[in-house]
Amino acid sequence: MSDFDPTSLIHHPYQAPAGFAAPQIGVHKASTVIFPDVAAMRGRDWRYKNGYTYGLHGTPTTFTLEERIAALEGGTECVLVPSGLAAIAVTDLALLKTGDEVLLPDNVYGPSRELARHELARWGITHRFYDPMDAAGLAAMITPATQLVWLEAAGSVTMEFPDLNGLVQAAKSRGVLTALDNTWGAGIAFRPFELGIDVVMQALTKFPSGGGDVLMGSVTTRDVALHERIKLSHMHLGLGVAANDAELLLRSLPSIAVRYAAHDATARELAAWLGTRPEVARVLHPAFDSCPGHAHWKGSCTAAAGLFSVMFDARYPSAQVDAFVDALKLFKIGYSWAGPVSLVVPYDLKAMRGDKAYPGTLVRFSIGLESAVALKADLAQALAVLG
Repeated sequence: MSDFDPTSLIHHPYQAPAGFAAPQIGVHKASTVIFPDVAAMRGRDWRYKNGYTYGLHGTPTTFTLEERIAALEGGTECVLVPSGLAAIAVTDLALLKTGDEVLLPDNVYGPSRELARHELARWGITHRFYDPMDAAGLAAMITPATQLVWLEAAGSVTMEFPDLNGLVQAAKSRGVLTALDNTWGAGIAFRPFELGIDVVMQALTKFPSGGGDVLMGSVTTRDVALHERIKLSHMHLGLGVAANDAELLLRSLPSIAVRYAAHDATARELAAWLGTRPEVARVLHPAFDSCPGHAHWKGSCTAAAGLFSVMFDARYPSAQVDAFVDALKLFKIGYSWAGPVSLVVPYDLKAMRGDKAYPGTLVRFSIGLESAVALKADLAQALAVLG
């Protein structure tokens, strides 16, 4: 039997030389972090990026990604979480307590609505919905219990673009914090902190990743005290992200502006073409006059994401619209957006918006990186099933 001692492998003295430079930083994986001495162990504070304490609280890889996302958003402090919904949840938990109220736009991202209806409600946190197109109406709804107003631009699925300036001022005039779901804007279309927004979250799953293969979210602020509240809840919940996922985000970030512009250009071309089709009653794209809030988009934004919805004429029942979706070949049926593959999802707008629903059946398109010519041909052949 060999008398080999594995200690020499585990405690091998070799250290790679410093000074290795490459376009991408190293992928640092750790649960345990080694301290040089007891004083260092006791002296480091996981709340700040002045040293490493435990893998869950950050490594060079995740610290670097947090700093770059903060720069993308125009903020100064950032935490990473496993998904966009987790970013919404940690914001709610950090800023709300029993007896508080949160106000949500009535076109809010569906899982955020369900988080409020179920989890927040169980903890004694109430919620109400406001019309994001009515800043004065929001101001009138705010009570002493209101501690947080969520904003979303553009609105989920129906793509209304709100008066962000008016909504933020309505909240600020009453001392209420605002949080924005900036997944659509991605730090590219507009600068949220310049509007006075307090907290900005993104589903990094979308544009920052760009590959349709990473789940991650971020929460960014400019206020240190606010960041500490979020950071504490982040730690208490044990939230962390995988180093390999952080690596993928770091690799994708340099191309985000180029990809965003490509998605935007193709989406506008296809949306404009669909708007000429007799089967389509309405195009919902913030850069188009037909979309509610277009003037607000024009006043706030320099770009638009590769996302839009169309309302099919009411003469087509939902089953027939489903057949159109099934007939698409390049467009794949699936949730999410901002990846290389174009996606499509039909929605039951009546169930989502009730009496505020538009007539007809809604289909949302996420435009990928395929050519506009190929995608237009796919849409044309699928529209033929409508007769």
